[in-house]
Order: sequence, then C-alpha cells, then structure tokens
Amino acid sequence: MQTSIKTLFMRGGTSRGPFFLESDLPPDRETRDRVLLAVMGSPDKRQIDGLGGAHPLTSKVGIVRRSSVPGVDIDFLFAQLQPDKDTVDTTPNCGNMLAAVVPFALETGLAQVQGDTTTLRVLTLNTDMQCDITVQTPGGSVAYSGDARIDGVPGTSAPITINFLDTAGSVCDGLLPTGKVRDVIDGIEVTCIDNGMPLVMFRAEAVGRSGYESVAELNADTELKARIETLRIACGHAMGLGDVTQKNYPKMTLIAAPRTGGSLSTRSFIPHVCHDAIGVLAAVTVATACVLKGSVTEGIAIVPEGSVKQVSVEHPTGEFSVELEVDPANSQNVTRAALLRTARLIMRGEVMVPTSVWNKGDTA
Repeated sequence: MQTSIKTLFMRGGTSRGPFFLESDLPPDRETRDRVLLAVMGSPDKRQIDGLGGAHPLTSKVGIVRRSSVPGVDIDFLFAQLQPDKDTVDTTPNCGNMLAAVVPFALETGLAQVQGDTTTLRVLTLNTDMQCDITVQTPGGSVAYSGDARIDGVPGTSAPITINFLDTAGSVCDGLLPTGKVRDVIDGIEVTCIDNGMPLVMFRAEAVGRSGYESVAELNADTELKARIETLRIACGHAMGLGDVTQKNYPKMTLIAAPRTGGSLSTRSFIPHVCHDAIGVLAAVTVATACVLKGSVTEGIAIVPEGSVKQVSVEHPTGEFSVELEVDPANSQNVTRAALLRTARLIMRGEVMVPTSVWNKGDTA
C-alpha cells in the first residue's frame, strides 16, 4: 500500500523540489522527516526511488502554511536533504526555494491575487526571517513567462523580487559571529559572516588555488576538499555553531578578484560539493562582506560608491547581482538587501510514499 500526498513540484531560482501544504504532511517531526526522505529517495546517491535529482540543489523541499503572525501572510519551512544521507536539515534558509513560495501560495489558494502584481510578506521559520516577495499576476493568475534572466537557469521567466527585511545573524549570533570582521583560523585568514547564510570566506590563494578553477576540477580536488573541511569544522566552533561535522553549514566560499566585470569571483562549497552557481542568501552574505571594511574581500573586491550599492557576485556559471543599502552614518551597517529571482511550476499532482513509512511498523 502507498499513501498519496498532494504536491506542486517547483523550480525556485536555481534549485527545485516538491512543495507541500504543512497540513498534508505528518504533524510530528520524526514521521514527517521519514516521509520526506522517502519522497526524495534518500539516502541513495542517485535517489532512484524518489523525486530527488541526485544533487544537493535538487534535494530540497518547501513546506508552506498560512501565517498566524500579525502582518505576515505566509510561513515557509525549508528542508535540505542530501542524496546519500538520511538527514533532513531545517536549520538554514534557502533563498532560491523562497522564490517559489508566493507562486505556491497563490496556486493553492493560501493567498489571493492582489492585481497585476502581488506582494506577500513571508516568514522563514528556519531562521525567523521576514521578506516581502513580489510576483507578476496579470489577469488573476501567476505569470511564469517573462524577460527576466538569472544565471544558472536556461531561458527567461517572469521576475520575482525579494526584499529581505532582516537577515543578519540568521543562524549565528549576529552578522559577525566571532566578533571580528577578519580572523585567522587554522592558519588561514577568514571572514566568518552570516547575513542570511552562515559563510566562511577566504582567499583561494590561501589554499594554493587560483579561485578560477572549474566546478569539475574543484569537486575532483580531494586534497582541497579535505583542507576546507578541516577549516570548516574549526570555524564552526569559532562561530558558536558547535560541531558542524554533520551540519550543512557554514558554507565555504573561495574568493578571488573579479574576472568578468563583477565585484568578486567566488567558488562556493555547500558544504562539500562545489556549487555550479551560488545560493541566494550566500550571495547576499558575500555581497555584505564586500562592503565591510577589513574583510578578506578588501583589496580585491570592486564595490561602487554611495549608500545604495549594486554588488555583482561572480560564480562558475555567471553572476548574481545584489542590491545593498548601507547606513550613511555607519558604513559597516547594512540596512537592506534586495534581489531578483524567477520560479516555475513544473508539475502538479500527488507523490506516493509507502504506507509503512508514514505508519512506521505497518507492513500492509
């Protein structure tokens, strides 16, 4: 016997996965996580028995409900699964999957269209962060076609704007969890920072690399990955995150001078696989480091003048632009972050899981 669960399979930014109404999933976390693992086909590196795409970027789940928080429309819980592990991590955010939340809410009737555009306030339950998300809704329905293009996704789509209201210290205790803009940890100069995603940033030259290597080269570089993991574990303790061996954060970001007209070149590990692009909130966090005096980006990042800054974060498949606003009275204080994403509804239907997974011990 199998149990069916209603789902919309959606792309959000450069990620994708099934989205569920919270009410359609088991109410207790242990059963819910067991069901999500079955849905995605984890643990199995090919995820052959589920919806997962055999990569961390396609092993993601969105869980949505109508919010009871005053002033907030929708609550969003993001779950990161791994192809070859039996973990369901709801600690960090995902700014890419976040882009699909409002389309999901409108498609399922959790919220109503407001006009040619619809803006909803979304609370990410993972880190208690709020943002305003605007989607195109001409004629009373979500538009997915348009002229907006984001690197890492083929073609063009309707634009979705995300205005983050408060991202500093999403998981860590503050924007700079070590209390410094630059540290030396495990013999390497790093900036440990969390403006939506806990990151450890360090210059590629510090580990004997250029920072311009391909994703394939970096994923095959076992010596480098072992060195980065040692650094990650040490930084986890310094950031107040404890033992991060089994955690998906902090992410590790190699940086170098820009090469294609952007502000900074990056190679992002999430945390053990090199990202083909860069995560939304990782890009926000990298951009934030670029405007902080004394960070490891100083001297190599190219950042415009003024209190509102467009920071272009280069990554292996293109660039990611982030608009930051800094306090004119304190340039170390970032007051706003906004960006552009796209999303698409790929499939509407039901996903099947063995009834024995939902009702553990039931062998019917």
